[in-house]
Amino acid sequence: MPESDRVGAKLRRSVRERAGNDCEYCCSPGDYSPDTFTVDHIHPTHAGGKSVSENLAWACFGCNSRKQGRTSALDPETETQSSLFNPRTQSWDEHFEWSDDQVEMLGCNTCGRATISALDLNRAGVVNLRRLLLSRGLHPPDKRR
Repeated sequence: MPESDRVGAKLRRSVRERAGNDCEYCCSPGDYSPDTFTVDHIHPTHAGGKSVSENLAWACFGCNSRKQGRTSALDPETETQSSLFNPRTQSWDEHFEWSDDQVEMLGCNTCGRATISALDLNRAGVVNLRRLLLSRGLHPPDKRR
């Protein structure tokens, strides 16, 4: 990885703090998640994305490994290609909501549904973690920061 693509410790800490140590995709809290967390390049470096705050998101390993270099995916409902959710430029509440039992993320539009599908935001481990956190009054997180 070229030096200019690396994310230094200070910027990494800033990205984590801005996200409240929650994955900016599946909403898993870093304090309770079994996954490690990393900095995600929203627009990948191989496609010209820079290692600057405006292009970085805090992501659990599960979401980051599923996203990889993608910026779009197929909406399973409409079968159209859609951009993936960008936590720097888009509001969580415009694209997602919680299921009635508050343990699954639901897509409100093509972007939300495509992101849920591509990153498997309702994978078993994440849903189980949400159930446990809900029982302790620690879920759902406030995404309106």
